[in-house]
Amino acid sequence: MKTRISISFARFVIVVLTSLFWLTAVAVVDADSPQTVRLLTVGNSFSRNATWYLPDLVKAGGHKLVHRPIVVGGASLQLHAEKFQRNELDIHDKGGLYTNSRSLKQELTMDRWDFVTIQQASIKSHDIATYRPYAEQLRAFIAKHAPQAKLLVHQTWAYRCDDPRFGATTPKPGEPATRKDMYRMLTNAYRTIAAELGARVIPVGDAFEMADTDEKWCYRPDTTFDFKNVRSPALPDQTHSLHTGWQWKKGKDGKLKFGMDGHHANIAGQYLGACVFYEVLFGESVVANRFVPKGLDPAYARFLRATAHKAVANLKH
Repeated sequence: MKTRISISFARFVIVVLTSLFWLTAVAVVDADSPQTVRLLTVGNSFSRNATWYLPDLVKAGGHKLVHRPIVVGGASLQLHAEKFQRNELDIHDKGGLYTNSRSLKQELTMDRWDFVTIQQASIKSHDIATYRPYAEQLRAFIAKHAPQAKLLVHQTWAYRCDDPRFGATTPKPGEPATRKDMYRMLTNAYRTIAAELGARVIPVGDAFEMADTDEKWCYRPDTTFDFKNVRSPALPDQTHSLHTGWQWKKGKDGKLKFGMDGHHANIAGQYLGACVFYEVLFGESVVANRFVPKGLDPAYARFLRATAHKAVANLKH
């Protein structure tokens, strides 16, 4: 009797262990299986910035990306909404087309997109009123012509702390006076509109704020630089800046001019944004991804990947 029980128990253990083995094997295969993601971004230079290094991260991760960017410099939600509306009224109206002579409808139907992203123009991102009714109009149009696609709201980032926008002695009513104000206001706007649309947020702005407030890795304005007597090619110390910042750039007259771009992302900011996109699109951690842009300090890159991961994880909770 005892022998039969022992044999039955042994068989039971073998079955359980075998089942666990196959479940584990399936999980490992699923985790390592290459993914193909089809992405359509409807935005402006900020969406281009945030996806600049995305193809490199995807390749390093062993996946495939099909990305179709719609980029209109400075474009707001209103501009994209009004373009498709004009095209719907008259397909011959050039105002309803992008510079590639295609409409939003044509872009939406040219592939079976997995994700479509929308975003607000950065200068308006703090003001929830500028999102309505255009975000909802875009959501409905996307759902109609790409019903299989998941809508994602790309949260853009605040300008650099020393951007001229924050230099006003008396800011206009409703305008952000500091980087922190801009981040707080745009975050509230993006999360509110995403909830209204039933869409997920790509928290690039959160990641920027986390990096900009980190005690070790944050950017600090150079207080020793002589801005009054600056000569090319001198630049202030901009270590750990996520934005382009101070630069020498040729003007229309061909002469070099010293100016500030506290809006757009530099290499570090582009990398951080792409890391956030990668985590959201592929549903896996970017922390161990081996791609690092040329010229970016490996230790700083590790921090940026960890920051992107934390930003996405925080939003899930």
